Amino acid sequence: MRRLAARTPGRPPARGLLVLALLALVAVPAAASAWGSGSWPDALTYDVRTPLDALDAWLVDNRESHWLFLYFLLHISNNAVSAVDGVLALLQGLGWTGVTAAATVLAWLAGGADLGRRALRTAATALGTFAVIGLLDLWAPAMETLALMVVAVAAAALIGAALGLAAGLSDRCERLLRPVFDTMQVMPAFAYLLPFVLLFGIGTPSALIATVIYAAPPMARLTSLGLRGADPAALEASASLGANAWQRLVTARLPLARRQMLLGLNQTIMMCLSMVVLASVIGAGGLGDEVFTALSRVDVGQALGPGIAIVLIAIWLDRTTAAAGARLDDASAPASRGRAWSVRAAAAAFVAAASAAGSAALGREWPEQWTVSISGPVNTAVGWITENLGSGIPLVGGTATWSENFARWVLNPLRDGLQGAPWWLLLLAAAALALLTGTWRTALTAVAALAAIGVMGLWPTSLNTLSQVLAALVVTLLLGVAIGVLAARVSWVDRAIRPVLDVMQTMPQFIYLIPVVALFNVGRTAAIIAAVVYALPAVVRITAQGIRETDPGALEAARSMGASTGQQLRHVQLPLARPALLLAVNQGVVLVLAIVVIGGLVGGGALGYGVVYGLQKSELGIGLTAGAAIVCLGVLLDRITQPAASRDRR
Repeated sequence: MRRLAARTPGRPPARGLLVLALLALVAVPAAASAWGSGSWPDALTYDVRTPLDALDAWLVDNRESHWLFLYFLLHISNNAVSAVDGVLALLQGLGWTGVTAAATVLAWLAGGADLGRRALRTAATALGTFAVIGLLDLWAPAMETLALMVVAVAAAALIGAALGLAAGLSDRCERLLRPVFDTMQVMPAFAYLLPFVLLFGIGTPSALIATVIYAAPPMARLTSLGLRGADPAALEASASLGANAWQRLVTARLPLARRQMLLGLNQTIMMCLSMVVLASVIGAGGLGDEVFTALSRVDVGQALGPGIAIVLIAIWLDRTTAAAGARLDDASAPASRGRAWSVRAAAAAFVAAASAAGSAALGREWPEQWTVSISGPVNTAVGWITENLGSGIPLVGGTATWSENFARWVLNPLRDGLQGAPWWLLLLAAAALALLTGTWRTALTAVAALAAIGVMGLWPTSLNTLSQVLAALVVTLLLGVAIGVLAARVSWVDRAIRPVLDVMQTMPQFIYLIPVVALFNVGRTAAIIAAVVYALPAVVRITAQGIRETDPGALEAARSMGASTGQQLRHVQLPLARPALLLAVNQGVVLVLAIVVIGGLVGGGALGYGVVYGLQKSELGIGLTAGAAIVCLGVLLDRITQPAASRDRR
């Protein structure tokens, strides 16, 4: 019994904490006497910026002559540019009528190619999306974004499917790829841009390759999950019929994994759009560049139009892939192959006719007289908000007052407390927190990640970012858990917030900055509020699911003993939902960090500012070290908040 109790996941690793305390009694006095007890000691820092600057200079000087570029990297760069330019030329050749018709027809086919509500609703979403893009006079940048998206999604889906196939069929590959995907999952999007700017410079190749690598893991993970979850009875039946391994893969495993693979494709598409928009920082162009340029001038009116276009594209893509996935669940018999081909041929003919007729009658570009500008009215509204809601409202103050008070009473004390704490105390805290949820391996990883930040000389800046992440995380968890519990217990609340959460989860990261800047202006508080809004849907949904899946028998026993609703929640549902709540904390940390870093674009400062400055000023030594510190911070927070599958194997 004592051995079983020691392995119970809910019990804290008291023995590990005791060992850590004994080690601290020996190591801390020695470290404090040698290097002091203040901020990270200079004696333990290493100048990584100078070699990185030297590497950047060497790459710039040899980009046109070295064999590494001539026979490898330049081919990748040229092929990336050619692929994107080719897709863009195709879209421009179709004209606005052809592109709109093609998007509408594809959505209709994904929805079932009939007159049912699902097919018509999906087609209407596509038609409305491109109509609004044209009305907002954003057709040209939207086509640039769409061209980059098409190539990125195709490459990411192929690479992800190949990796997922390897991981799904080979245990060794799965063990090798799992830590890679885990690390990639906690890396903020900004961190992907810098290495490829170093290799390929500013422009389309860096944006495309960063997007592909960022978006491939979901496809790989879900493909592997689908292959490993295939029905053993179906595989056994296939083997009994004499099918070899390849035939079993083609006729049984892949068809059974189709639903998971389609979900992976949906996630890959959403991540591609998010990164393509963010990659405007490194010259990707398109709608993201419109948003970035406007935000750099704090011109909310100019940023809102492309922001709306990006959100509509995200909704269109999400609804189209979701409709295609829903068709797999239909119980009705599929249409005959002959009818399917005839429908596709008719759809292709319709697109060709729409393209030819529209280009001849109205031109290939969206007509200028059919556009409207929302910049002026939006900026007028933002000015009114700033003047009337920023401050001076009786009792509540205003958005500017809230922002200032949050920075003064929460952010500043938290930042100053972290920066003023002894460096060895923060290392001990990281080790202890990692031990509470993991093993000695996770504790060592967390300590190594935090120590690497100090070695790179970014200790105060990283603690500034950490203070923003912690503040945003606390607000996110307070709101997310409360809303999740309410949604799990009150059905009409769940129905009311579900479409809102669906839309929020399809919006790219960049877009959350626009309304926040309109209400709270630039600064750390704006970045934190954007992070809270971005991370909230995941926390709400994970919490609600954990509460709903509470053992009905335990709830019934609590009711039979006379427990009130509040007692059932506190003493039964929340304790039993502890794994889901820990997962909500972990996901909240990862998502909050991603937006807090992007907040460097709107005055968030700290590590995010270092990345933005390095990218804009071509100071890649500064940007790369800040990016490396962001990755270390992500690994640290993930190890602290990620529950381990098992504890020490004692």
